[in-house]
Amino acid sequence: MTALAGTRTAPPDQPVRAIALMVSAVLVFSAMDGISKYLTADYPPVMVMWGRYAWSLALLLPLAWARRGERPLRTPHWPRHLARGACMVGSGLFFVAGLVHLPLAEATATAFVSPLLITALSIPLLGETVGPRRWLAIAVGFSGVLIIVRPGGGAFGPAALWPLLSAAVWALAIVLTRMMRLADPPLTFLTYTALVGACGLGLPALLIWQPVSAAACGLMLVCGGFSLLGQYLQLKAFRHGSASLLAPFSYCSIIGSSAIGVLVFDQFPDPWTWLGIAIVIASGVYTWHRERVRARAAA
Repeated sequence: MTALAGTRTAPPDQPVRAIALMVSAVLVFSAMDGISKYLTADYPPVMVMWGRYAWSLALLLPLAWARRGERPLRTPHWPRHLARGACMVGSGLFFVAGLVHLPLAEATATAFVSPLLITALSIPLLGETVGPRRWLAIAVGFSGVLIIVRPGGGAFGPAALWPLLSAAVWALAIVLTRMMRLADPPLTFLTYTALVGACGLGLPALLIWQPVSAAACGLMLVCGGFSLLGQYLQLKAFRHGSASLLAPFSYCSIIGSSAIGVLVFDQFPDPWTWLGIAIVIASGVYTWHRERVRARAAA
């Protein structure tokens, strides 16, 4: 399961570089989610998601045309690209649906079951070895998330089903990303995901279509650009680090989500939320430190 026909030999992992790329990716995704939540106040989630992927595809087409000699869409792994694209699109759609009912930080934190799922799936599907320190970092980070959302609060109501579904599908998408990391260039990954989103959501969006203002169209364009940038950084991260290593750093998005909640939606975190954020940061810093120590020892 860890190798695909026609792929290159995997180079040695660079965990510190992978962590930096992953943190950058999740912060970009946090900004994209903040814009999406803003748009869901006036437009259905399906329209918001279709706008994101339609603009992503529009931004990619000139690049794909410029590289037409390389045939970026011709790959023997297209079924897995379609499956990965469907998982990415489904995860985004479920998450945006949750944003209609939940504050951004709470929706993000509720979706943080995904690092546990990613780590668990990486063992049978990717053959990765997960040591006790990584499990500890994930558990500590998740405890910080539980402090933020506090079971019994609004984040664990029926609306939490959407980010939980998003987390489950996202975990599968991440495992597929790591599995296919050397199969094709990033342009192939990005284009297939944009095609799946734009084509798959086109008809549902048309059935519930409503007029879109110029400002909203511009925000959807920004979302499309952020989607491409975040995916690109994520793809590069998984080329240099294992899924189980990078899973805990998904927790960093709670920082960006909380900041956007304060600045845009006037949702200021309470002291318990700040405590949870501090624990999440500590778990990530510990994992980063451990990987630097391991890298030095290996060198």
